[in-house]
Amino acid sequence: MAKGIIYVMTTVVPGLIKIGKTGSDNFEKRMYQLERNGYFNVVGLKRKFAIEVEDYDEKELLLDEIFAKSNVQGSELFALDADLVVQLLSSFEGRQVYPEAMTKEEVFTVATEERSDKVDRALIPNGEYLVERNVKGFGKVSGKMRVEDGAFTVLKGSVCAPSKEGWSPEARRMAVIRDNILLEDVVTNSPTTAAWIILGNRVNGWMVWKDKDGNLIDIYRKK
Repeated sequence: MAKGIIYVMTTVVPGLIKIGKTGSDNFEKRMYQLERNGYFNVVGLKRKFAIEVEDYDEKELLLDEIFAKSNVQGSELFALDADLVVQLLSSFEGRQVYPEAMTKEEVFTVATEERSDKVDRALIPNGEYLVERNVKGFGKVSGKMRVEDGAFTVLKGSVCAPSKEGWSPEARRMAVIRDNILLEDVVTNSPTTAAWIILGNRVNGWMVWKDKDGNLIDIYRKK
């Protein structure tokens, strides 16, 4: 049984992903090529999830069949929710290759929460939202988020707690934070990621951010 890696990558085009395969000893090289050069005239590819499995050729063909209706003809691009594919791949037997700092169970949980959030995010009214909370071992954080047409922007000047060890989303890793102050606005795709930037660890953003009247944004979710 041939062993290899199946991976999923996001692209600069929202809702367009790449599902591919590569040899077990070629993953980093393949990721470098794709992230640097793009694929099929699409750029901005970023690794999302990768797993080493037995019979990887057959398993990739199975994925192609399952998602055939979403395929961009002649390519390995698919018009799909990346978190849906991550849910499926993280259910496979095998060794998780990326992300390294999370277990498959944690990856599955995050992907599941992200999918359930996406429908409700559009229900949050445009405006500014606040979070203030005491973080153990740090003290008080104070953050401001602007919501505009489904985008969640954490505003510069927010006071952020240090990031805890382990995996964190790219938005937090790339945030410009000095002396615990956010120096540049950060655009995220969910209130939970926005909260992670402020609090330094994974929390449920729906139960953190408050509107100008002091209501948690959870009140805007479908019940």
